[in-house]
Amino acid sequence: MTTPHIQQLDPHVADLIAAGEVVERPASVVKELVENAVDAGASAVTVELQNGGMRLIRVTDDGCGIAREELPTAFLRHATSKLRVAEDLAGVGTLGFRGEALAAIASVSRVEISSCRRGEPGASLRLEGGVAEEVRDAGVPEGTTITVRDLFYNTPARLKFMKKDSAETAAVNGLMQHLALSHPEISFRFIKDGTEALHTPGDGKLDSAIYAALGREFARTLTPVEGRGGEVTVSGFVTKPLLGRGSRSMQTFFVNGRFIKSQLLTAALEEGYRNQLMKGKFPGCVLRIDLPVTEVDVNVHPAKTTVKFSRDREVFDAVYHTVLDSLAADGLPQAAAPAPEATVNPRGNFYQTMDAKTFRQSALAGGGKTAAQWPPADPVRNADGKPSVFAGWNTERPSSVRVADSAREAFAYAPSHPVELSVPVSGGFAATEENPGEPWNAGTPPVGSEAQESAHFDAEARFVQQSAEPVSAGPHVSGERPFFPAASMEQESLSLPGERMTQDGPEAPWRIAGEVLKTYIVCEDAHQNVWLIDKHAAHERVNFDRLMASQQPPMRQTLLRPVAAELSREDCALLLENLSLLESLGLACEDFGDGAVLVREVPADLDAADIPATLEELAENLRAGRSPTEKRQNLLHTIACKAAIKAGWDSDESELRALVDKVQSGEIQYCPHGRPVKARLTKYELEKMFKRA
Repeated sequence: MTTPHIQQLDPHVADLIAAGEVVERPASVVKELVENAVDAGASAVTVELQNGGMRLIRVTDDGCGIAREELPTAFLRHATSKLRVAEDLAGVGTLGFRGEALAAIASVSRVEISSCRRGEPGASLRLEGGVAEEVRDAGVPEGTTITVRDLFYNTPARLKFMKKDSAETAAVNGLMQHLALSHPEISFRFIKDGTEALHTPGDGKLDSAIYAALGREFARTLTPVEGRGGEVTVSGFVTKPLLGRGSRSMQTFFVNGRFIKSQLLTAALEEGYRNQLMKGKFPGCVLRIDLPVTEVDVNVHPAKTTVKFSRDREVFDAVYHTVLDSLAADGLPQAAAPAPEATVNPRGNFYQTMDAKTFRQSALAGGGKTAAQWPPADPVRNADGKPSVFAGWNTERPSSVRVADSAREAFAYAPSHPVELSVPVSGGFAATEENPGEPWNAGTPPVGSEAQESAHFDAEARFVQQSAEPVSAGPHVSGERPFFPAASMEQESLSLPGERMTQDGPEAPWRIAGEVLKTYIVCEDAHQNVWLIDKHAAHERVNFDRLMASQQPPMRQTLLRPVAAELSREDCALLLENLSLLESLGLACEDFGDGAVLVREVPADLDAADIPATLEELAENLRAGRSPTEKRQNLLHTIACKAAIKAGWDSDESELRALVDKVQSGEIQYCPHGRPVKARLTKYELEKMFKRA
């Protein structure tokens, strides 16, 4: 074995190593270049991408530009305009500060830069593999344009680890969203393969940037928050508690304008939603935390996405109380808006509408005829010429639904032939012995009055109630029709083909005592044990085992109206990359554009309202899964959970019995997530609780 000797690396090799830390993928290149544009004071930034950034990345800004003589210096390692002395590291207020990005990018690609300062001539420079050519004059507008071609052309080992173009494009798109939200005062434009995918107005309003970057549907679920705790200021938007997300992918935090990932801020946000958010749901947010630059250390990660706070508790409390107070204020009743001033109709009451009572009063006051003044219609008579009992019926609607008098006459009951009554009807409409052909009427109020309407309505109700009782018919008279009560409309219960009633089988060695909290089944076995069974966990395991055992795709249902689920760009790209896997699970999806996935078919057990949350969880599981088998199992976990009966649902006794059969037989012990589905209480434990043992 030869003894290794220590030697200094070649500068090119050192640059490649440094590039491995800074330049991980095309999104890393875009991040460094756009952050430089923001630090240069740009008001508009345009990013162009081709083939996921592997062929072309171009970033154009209208910032202050770079002087001609400084262009070669900008691509040297540790060359920067943002730091001067060591003390400056304690208060970094810019997005970039190390001076490594341009050198690292140039060492693994072909770079061309053109820049111009105000009042100075423009210049351009080309570099290949980190080797610079001569600076040339160029007629370019004020600002800087950097073009990166053939990324990783000289590092094949890194090139083979790149993902599909769609995945790399989605990563850049998500990065542009974060940059647009962190600086709403800058207009960001993202063009992928010649198509504009993002364009923010740059009006300085955070809600405008959210609407442009994250979509209308997500923007409508947000409520503003603003608060302060000590030197920490918190502002932004959070989702309403009833509109939780299926994952944490829509949680975005910025510290002094820098996008970061922080477990501390995530915990503070979710703590503010405690007891307000449904289990399994996560809040979404766009929160900006501002504090003195000396209170935060950004030099702890090569990508600068992780920071350290000097006072964690103060930051946690500021975020927590701001979110909690804003959610509490959002549920309070708002002050009523002032009533609008009455407008004067120049045409008077020409288009005025009124109900029947007002019309009768106005007609009477104006000299017109009311319903009582019109001549009565001819009474309906029987075959013998006497008035029929139907003549006393009032076809007018109840007073709660008013109809104009003219309409009442038009819809009055008028049979085309004489109506004969064969069976006497008991009640207020029965014919009396003194006047067998006329209806009984005690003190009929004047026609058209309120009392008459009420009397007729009560009489009709009594007639309907009494006519439903069995009526004994007298001797049948020729020409008369017997009276029969209405047939019952109740539908008989029919057994389905292949259905087996549970009580027909042998008696089980346990019995169901009931269900508590609409979640847990209580049953007792032959050994005097009491079992509590989680019906959701048990049903979830049943669904999962059935899906895993099936060699065929699950039964699908085609949606009458396809569902367009808006997701984050990364989640959308991840799902579109695995369409064949989703297809095997019964989900027919397609790209709907602008970060949305259109779902046309779903498994028959999945409710259409759960589709967006299911897709978010599927994307999260796909991100965590490695092998195709593991990915499929993770997806089946989500589908089985969404299709299972939920805690709080009303369940039929047969459903509970089927679940208990599976659990008590030992077929089911744990849910797919590893949680137990049942718990046991022995007789001794119960007696011990009540001091009987």
